[in-house]
Amino acid sequence: MTIRWYPGHMSKALEQISELVRKIDLIIEVLDARLPYSSSNHLLEQVRRNKPCIKVLNKNDLADPAVTKAWVQHFQKSAGVRALPLVAKNIPETKSLVKLCKQLVPHRGNPGYPIRTMVVGIPNVGKSTLINTLAGRSIAKVGDRPAVTMRPQQIPLNNGILIFDTPGLLWPAMNDQGGAYRLAASGAIGANALDYTNVGVFAAAYMMRRYPELVKERYKLAELPESPHEVIEAVGRCLGCIMSGGVVDVHRAAETFLRELRAGKAGRISFEEPGTPEDVEAELLRFAGIDTGEEHQQAPTVPE
Repeated sequence: MTIRWYPGHMSKALEQISELVRKIDLIIEVLDARLPYSSSNHLLEQVRRNKPCIKVLNKNDLADPAVTKAWVQHFQKSAGVRALPLVAKNIPETKSLVKLCKQLVPHRGNPGYPIRTMVVGIPNVGKSTLINTLAGRSIAKVGDRPAVTMRPQQIPLNNGILIFDTPGLLWPAMNDQGGAYRLAASGAIGANALDYTNVGVFAAAYMMRRYPELVKERYKLAELPESPHEVIEAVGRCLGCIMSGGVVDVHRAAETFLRELRAGKAGRISFEEPGTPEDVEAELLRFAGIDTGEEHQQAPTVPE
């Protein structure tokens, strides 16, 4: 199954963001700390206009700490870019973001001259949660479904910062099917655009390769099964996803497995690391038994 998901309103959102960049001083891009590359909108670099950019690695409490550290080092190799891991609901951590904004734009932030900041991010990455925490009140809409924010809105804070909230924005094309499946596993892609069984099997394949001990511990497995499909069946037996006749409900098992991964119940994991070779990406798709079409058999290398 090839995942393709780009709602029409997102094309309009990109136009709005391109126009808005002209009026702002600083870009805050909210990423999922578990998959910073796949949750980044790479078209943003085309419209950034050399404005300073803070890469907020949200959901840091769910990500592998060592991998997050590597991502921070990777992002900060780029001129004008800083990376900051945090949890969007954590008030003390978001205060460090305000401090960093003022460091990057020292000539603004005074009465009448706020730091004009645009906050961007893919759907369901925690962008609105971050804005509400910064504001100290519920302003931006928050939901567990992608694409809740539909148009830009201005939000003045009490600390010399003016925020422009923007609609959640995904890539206009998902030729990187490895990235698309990681986005689906994280919950960023709407349920109507994915097959839970396929995505669950992909996530199981990744966990077998990267975090086998966490799988065994969480689902009480003495030994790791040989295939990701068997992992999903083992998860189903462990969590009681059984139909009549003792048969595992594979769809429900896969959906439950994904829900557990997203909630961090199996432990702190990251879905990707900087510098992952192309052949490793492609092999993972093959191991998961995912047929994405000939043109999508190999995913691009995650840059080092």
